[in-house]
Amino acid sequence: MARVRVHQHVNPLAPFYRQPPRPVDIETAFADPEKPLLLDIGCARGRFLLRMAEAEPAWNYLGVEIREPLVEEANRLAAEAGLANLYYSFCNAMLWLDRLLEGIPNGVLQAVTIQFPDPWFKKKHAKRRMVNEKMVGTIARHLTPGGRVFVQTDIEFLADEMFSLFRDDHRFAETPIDNDPFPVKTEREKAVEEKGLRVYRGMFLNFAKS
Repeated sequence: MARVRVHQHVNPLAPFYRQPPRPVDIETAFADPEKPLLLDIGCARGRFLLRMAEAEPAWNYLGVEIREPLVEEANRLAAEAGLANLYYSFCNAMLWLDRLLEGIPNGVLQAVTIQFPDPWFKKKHAKRRMVNEKMVGTIARHLTPGGRVFVQTDIEFLADEMFSLFRDDHRFAETPIDNDPFPVKTEREKAVEEKGLRVYRGMFLNFAKS
């Protein structure tokens, strides 16, 4: 089947994307809902999670993406691959991540990844950037104590902005990191590294529940 073509950027503040999502039901999304869960926010085509689900089957993987056609394609590929530990949800995470995760039991969400989100370079578009104080607070509430958040981007100002949001939340403690801790790289990460460009990475551990 031909690759799904969609707009690379969508305005998350447009009326269509302000609609609340249906909360994830992990009992139906995964064959074994008691496995630890990794959440990839802004998963795009979902290839990172597809390969992770194959490489480390002891985990469940939930991808969140604002472009619905990509979600539909990713779920189709997961089903064709027979991966019962992988599921993708259509959601504007900037606004509705808390609603999406409200049904996930305590202790299940153990890792979160945010990888190469849209930087929205123009100052007037800064409010469209996905990672904000509300999202960081939502992650802190749902992530199990000791759970980790891995953030990476090739845009320096965006790295500074995202890292500062996690550093400013008292529930997170930053831990030094130089390399990607996962056995799989995103398509963007591989492209950036092949060009010899720098990737800015941060790791934050959740040690408190509000």
